[in-house]
Amino acid sequence: MSLRRRWGRVPRGSLSWRAWGRSLGGAAEEAESGGASPRSQGERWEGPGCRGDLGSGVRRATAGRKLLFSCQPPAEGHSQLLQATCIPRLRASLLRPPSQQLWDGRRSCPCSHWVKEAETTDMTESSVKKLAFTLLDAITDKDPLVQEQVCSALCSVGEVRPVETLRACEEYLRQHDKLAHPYRAAVLRAMERVLSSCASELDKDTASTIILLASSEMTKTKDLVWDWQQAASGVLVAVGRQFISKVMEELLRRLHPGTLPHCAVLHTLASLAVANAFGVVPFLPSVLSSLLPVLGMAKQDTVRVAFCSALQHFSEGALEYLANLDRAPDPTVRKDAFATDIFSAYDVLFHQWLQSREAKLRLAVVEALGPMSHLLPSERLEEQLPKLLPGILALYKKHAETFYLSKSLGQILEAAVSVGSRTLETQLDALLAALHSQICVPVESSSPLVMSNQKEVLRCFTVLACSSPDRLLAFLLPRLDTSNERTRVGTLQVVRHVINSAAAQMEDKKPFILSSMRLPLLDTNSKVKRAVVQVISAMAHHGYLEQPGGEAMIEYIVQQCALPPEQEPEKPGPGSKDPKADSVRAISVRTLYLVSTTVDRMSHVLWPYLLQFLTPVRFTGALTPLCRSLVHLAQKRQEAGADAFLIQYDAHASLPSPYAVTGRLLVVSSSPYLGDGRGAAALRLLSVLHPNIHPLLGQHWETTVPLLLGYLDEHTEETLPQEEWEEKLLMFLRDTLAIVSDNAWICQLSLELCRQLPCYDEAPQEKNFLYKCIGTTLGAASSKEVVRKHLQELLETARYQEEAEREGLACCFGICAVSHLEDTLAQLEDFVRSEVFRKSTGILNIFKDRSENEVEKVKSALILCYGHVAARAPRELVLAKVESDILRNICQHFNTKVLGVKVETKDPALKLCLVQSVCMVSRAICSSTQAGSFHFTRKAELVTQMMEFIRAEPPDSLRTPIRKKAMLTCTYLVSVEPALDEQARADVIRGCLHSIMALLPEPMEEDGGCQKSLYLETLHALEDLLTSLLQRNMTPQGLQIMIEHLSPWIKSPRGHERARALGLSALLLRYFLEHLRVSALVPFHNLGLLIGLFSPRCADLWPATRQEAVDCVYSLLYLQLGYEGFSRDYRDDVAERLLSLKDGLVHPDPAILFHTCHSVGQIIAKRLPPDQLISLLLTMFEALGDPEKNCSRAATVMINCLLQERGGVLQEKVPEIVSVLRSKLQEAQGEHILPAAQHSVYLLATQHCAAMVSSLLGSPLPLDSHTCMLWRALAVEPRLAAQVLGLLLEKMSRDVPFKESRAFLLGRTPDRVATLLPLSATCALFEVMSTPAAGPAVLELYPQLFVALLLRVSCTVGVQLPRNLQSQERRGASPALATRNLEPCSSAVDTLRCMLLRSGSEDVVQRMDLEGGWELLRTSAGHEEGATRLARAMAEHAGPRLPLVLKTLACTHSSAYENQRVTTTAFLAELLNSNVANDLMLLDSLLESLAARQKDTCASVRRLVLRGLANLASGCPDKEKMEFRTASIRLFGHLNKVCHGDCEDIFLDQVVGGLAPLLLHLRDPQATVASACRFALCMCGPNLACEELSAAFQKHLQEGRALHFGEFLNTTCKHLMHHFPDLLGRLLTTCLFYFKSSWEDVRAAAPLFTGFLVLHALPRQQPQVDLDQLISALQILLKDPAPEVRTRAAEALGRLVKLA
Repeated sequence: MSLRRRWGRVPRGSLSWRAWGRSLGGAAEEAESGGASPRSQGERWEGPGCRGDLGSGVRRATAGRKLLFSCQPPAEGHSQLLQATCIPRLRASLLRPPSQQLWDGRRSCPCSHWVKEAETTDMTESSVKKLAFTLLDAITDKDPLVQEQVCSALCSVGEVRPVETLRACEEYLRQHDKLAHPYRAAVLRAMERVLSSCASELDKDTASTIILLASSEMTKTKDLVWDWQQAASGVLVAVGRQFISKVMEELLRRLHPGTLPHCAVLHTLASLAVANAFGVVPFLPSVLSSLLPVLGMAKQDTVRVAFCSALQHFSEGALEYLANLDRAPDPTVRKDAFATDIFSAYDVLFHQWLQSREAKLRLAVVEALGPMSHLLPSERLEEQLPKLLPGILALYKKHAETFYLSKSLGQILEAAVSVGSRTLETQLDALLAALHSQICVPVESSSPLVMSNQKEVLRCFTVLACSSPDRLLAFLLPRLDTSNERTRVGTLQVVRHVINSAAAQMEDKKPFILSSMRLPLLDTNSKVKRAVVQVISAMAHHGYLEQPGGEAMIEYIVQQCALPPEQEPEKPGPGSKDPKADSVRAISVRTLYLVSTTVDRMSHVLWPYLLQFLTPVRFTGALTPLCRSLVHLAQKRQEAGADAFLIQYDAHASLPSPYAVTGRLLVVSSSPYLGDGRGAAALRLLSVLHPNIHPLLGQHWETTVPLLLGYLDEHTEETLPQEEWEEKLLMFLRDTLAIVSDNAWICQLSLELCRQLPCYDEAPQEKNFLYKCIGTTLGAASSKEVVRKHLQELLETARYQEEAEREGLACCFGICAVSHLEDTLAQLEDFVRSEVFRKSTGILNIFKDRSENEVEKVKSALILCYGHVAARAPRELVLAKVESDILRNICQHFNTKVLGVKVETKDPALKLCLVQSVCMVSRAICSSTQAGSFHFTRKAELVTQMMEFIRAEPPDSLRTPIRKKAMLTCTYLVSVEPALDEQARADVIRGCLHSIMALLPEPMEEDGGCQKSLYLETLHALEDLLTSLLQRNMTPQGLQIMIEHLSPWIKSPRGHERARALGLSALLLRYFLEHLRVSALVPFHNLGLLIGLFSPRCADLWPATRQEAVDCVYSLLYLQLGYEGFSRDYRDDVAERLLSLKDGLVHPDPAILFHTCHSVGQIIAKRLPPDQLISLLLTMFEALGDPEKNCSRAATVMINCLLQERGGVLQEKVPEIVSVLRSKLQEAQGEHILPAAQHSVYLLATQHCAAMVSSLLGSPLPLDSHTCMLWRALAVEPRLAAQVLGLLLEKMSRDVPFKESRAFLLGRTPDRVATLLPLSATCALFEVMSTPAAGPAVLELYPQLFVALLLRVSCTVGVQLPRNLQSQERRGASPALATRNLEPCSSAVDTLRCMLLRSGSEDVVQRMDLEGGWELLRTSAGHEEGATRLARAMAEHAGPRLPLVLKTLACTHSSAYENQRVTTTAFLAELLNSNVANDLMLLDSLLESLAARQKDTCASVRRLVLRGLANLASGCPDKEKMEFRTASIRLFGHLNKVCHGDCEDIFLDQVVGGLAPLLLHLRDPQATVASACRFALCMCGPNLACEELSAAFQKHLQEGRALHFGEFLNTTCKHLMHHFPDLLGRLLTTCLFYFKSSWEDVRAAAPLFTGFLVLHALPRQQPQVDLDQLISALQILLKDPAPEVRTRAAEALGRLVKLA
């Protein structure tokens, strides 16, 4: 049944009837019987109809408040009637069952006539009042946090019920006249907060009451108590926004003639003038007429400051009123109405108060004088200016904070200019000097007043610029020539401001201002530069740059745009978040773009002038902003028409040619993300300029350029493939040249490109691309003379020392050879024969003109040129020239001869160039369609040369790309005919592997990105080489050969070597799988070996190695499927699971790691062919000794997984596996191997128990420690242990226990020598039973084990070890052997003792130890006594075991061994000496057993029978101990598992009842209790049938997770009130109980819970809540000693208004 349906039956009320019965029933019964109630006599109780006190009847709730029931106290008779009649009836009604509680006190109460009167009172209002009074009583709390929460709660009440709350506050303050002023101020501030949002809801009466209260509070003391008086003033201002007339009437009433007003009154009037100017200004004449007469009476500075503030705000209000007369209530008001009064005030303020020594008063006077000056009569202002302005300026020297001075000065200057003052001219010099010194003050971002002062000073300059522009410029411009930074920056700032704010006045001053900027343009100071740029920006907007000299300003901006980033200032500008945002360059870039795009008049100035900045190198940094501005300007020109757009180069000689622009923009686009993305900007400009470059390019460029821009948008600087991007640009150039198809134009372009080469000496990447562009252009040229001429010039002028230039030159020749192969080769040979080259390589000039190093660099470039020619030239032409021309010249340049002797070069660059060129030649051969028929005669020679280069590299470091290039070259060479022989192939593989594998670990990205990139490229080259070699032998044997080469590295002790080897292995296996072609079903004979090699690596310490190992196994499994005949696209579900397991191998947690290895082992077991299983296992066993411990552990995991999954087919291999295991245990050192071996034995034993037992019994004696552990492994599972014990018992009894023989030369004395099998079985039994896990199996076989071992003890007394074992005993056991005594009888006794311990018969063992019984059993003389004592101990401590023991012993009376009959008879005889024989009803069976032995041939047996018959005596009791644990909260949580069906509703009721306690006790001080509450809530959550609530419990209450109690409780209450609204009353009742908890945290949680419940409750739930009771309870909590409790109580009270 759902919770909603069940609780729907609960009657509603202020509390549930069940709760009423529980909470009040007991009290009512005690009151009737005269007993004392648990409640105090004065505690209030309440019913549905009447409310009263249990003992004292009706009384006042609190002093000075209304009666609880009526506004008028009841008559005396009514009080008596209430006590005599109403309360007993109510009590009797409450004690009835819920169905009979139908009494309504209001109808049947004899005093209903005054109860009815109480109903007419607004009960809601009384609740709000009580709520407010409760909070107000707590306003005096000493804790500031509690006090703050109380005020917040009071405001919360006021937001919902503002009028009632304000009335309550007013009444409270009135009633508590002696309340201290800090608390009165707190109440007033709360009232102000309520009024600020709800003043419109006030009625006039309430407003009047509040105004009177606030006025009284504000003026209650004449002393200045600012906090209190400001709070009262705030209330008046808040009311004044809505009821200005009433507030002004009250304030005017406080202004008494001839008496100084209260400072707070002045402050309030000033605040009102700001808050409600339209309402206050009409009252100003009256206010001023009251204030001015007493102005001179103000002697105290605080009063004077108050007057100044009032006059300032009065003036500002008046000015606002006059400025908005169209909205004013009285539009007839004029300035004249205030002029006389304001001047009177001015006279006092300026002539008297301004002279004060108090800085605060002086500033207050100055602040007031500013707005007052606008209200002064014109003639008075003119009269006062000669004194006023110097007076203000003089204060600059006295005050550090000058903002108020500057603000007031600006207002005075505006007033003076507005009346046309002539005296202002006489003061101008002093004004300018003072203001200029202020503007030169450095602005600190941490001082907002200084920044504000700057704005006010600039405002003053604006006023002066409009009135006296010539005087102003004559003052400012000469100061631009000063060398002082602050002066120059400040002056420039004023100039910029004046240009913007006084444009009309500055119009005819433009040339003068421009000429004065020459010196600032030369300043190198960054602050000055920034100011200059800002001035130029202002000039651009106002037409200055159109004047002569304006171009210098534009060039200056471009120069600043070209500043390199490293020269930008590090410190941020004022208020700047980004340090670079206010740099000179950033400001210049923004300025140039804004001027180009937003200032229309600048279009004809900037176009095409800005084009001349594109090509000079010094403006490279400005290319991006230049291009963006030019694009915008060009588009505007295009819109204006073709004539306006086409550039007349004849008229603009300084502009670059179209060829120069094309080359420049194309080359800088090769590094597209430099300079804020100049590639995209350059391409956009190039596209826009197409009519000025060539008329045929428009359509093609409009299509192609957007594609290039889109490609850039798809990438970032980090992801852009540079080679691919350059190729796209070259394709763009080739298409452009094809469209133009004009040889003269192309030749001119190539000439311009060659001219630009020196411009890129500092940009090697771009110069390299420029070479490619030259090659592309020359390739399109049809003039061979021009081509050869340019090639010759390139060879003669190249900077061969630069690697990038050598590469670029070679690329140029290669690209040119595409169209001009013959000419390119010829030009190279001509250069070699030229005087330039011969002079540099001559023997006599080696150390003269050029150094040897430079000669090597020239040769390197030539070799590279040949390589690129071979790589790019048409394939059909290259093959004919490879060996005859290209390789001949390459080798000739590499092999230097001096005096006929070959000298090996030491230059690594020359080596690298040779390798690179040979690689390109080889690749060209391979890619040719005629490669199959081409016989490369120099192949072996080149391969040998490459391997020499590789071996010459340092083995532990990677410094050059020679390895990479050489391996790549070998990759292409092995693919060319003729094929390499096997030895050469092996040498290549070994040499290349060693050169990479032995390298130190590759560097991290942050340590060396270039090194890591080189390493990865070299590794890829090795991968390509190995796959190329594998391709030549795609058979299992070929694959095995490759893996054999990698095997030493796979098992390397160094992690990085293993990771590389596994990566290569995975690559080769993938390649083999992808190219697998199976024509017939053949076995993959080496699958087991390969999987055994790779699979343990799934647990390698290196994550990459683990991943690659899984990939290797994955590929091997699919190779097996391929050889079984499955198609290449077949996907096996089992094998595919390997890919999902790779994520688990990333995790470093060993538990997750080895679990994943186990899963890998399962997959291998399911797909491995049976014939490969043993080879895989043997390979895995070899991995147990792996130096990498994790791999060794993984091997153990996988071995055991294989044995578990496939062990069933290994029965014949069990002895071999056990033998290998034992040998590996002796060899391996890892502590993990022994447990794993134990598990392996266990797994095999579960499938082949008999074979395993037989194999282990074959282990030599004495057992070594490893064999002992293997035996113990068979006891970990009870069923297996029982089976093993049974087999061992069988083995022990199968052979005779000893053999008798006559000792040589000893006559008749027989020797008894123990047989090996029973002895081995006895030792094995001891090891198996010494394991604690064997306990259940030992108990199961207790009688069989006990009897067999007792018999074994008896028949080994006096038996000797075989001679070979005796010699070992004498020599002593080795450390690896077990230390147990191997003597047969001692071994059997020890085993018996172990059996008793393991079966729980410890008391028997202890008794035997105390009595020396074990030692007696070992000797012939004491054996009989030992058996007797064993029987006695068994009877005393193991009686229940005896019936089955006796049943097993029954068949031993006919034993062939006399000792066994003696031992068992002694045992049985002693049992008759104990009561156990009677207790267990064993007497008959004992007597029968003894009777059968009466005629035994052994006298000792017959004697023992007689002793037994005489021992019918007593026994001993057996004790059993039973212990029980008590229930806890966790038990409550567990009950939900068993409460189903009929008991579900009962348990649900308990869950609901326990919900609140469990939630509250989450704050229990005892952590274990809180944890139990978490558990119980999580367990019981589903019983509430609310998914949201249960989910919240599971989310917040997880064990070990930090609990944010408030957030959790809020969420819980929200769901409770949404889904179970009827529980509100019940939950609140429970919370009330916890209000009195002795634990502070729980006590604080209860009101928090209450508050959240109320917060999420709905008004319709109000009947469930007894608001008065709740308020009273929270009121008590407000006096709690703990601040946290008080805070929570106040918070809850603030929310109760929702239900009021």
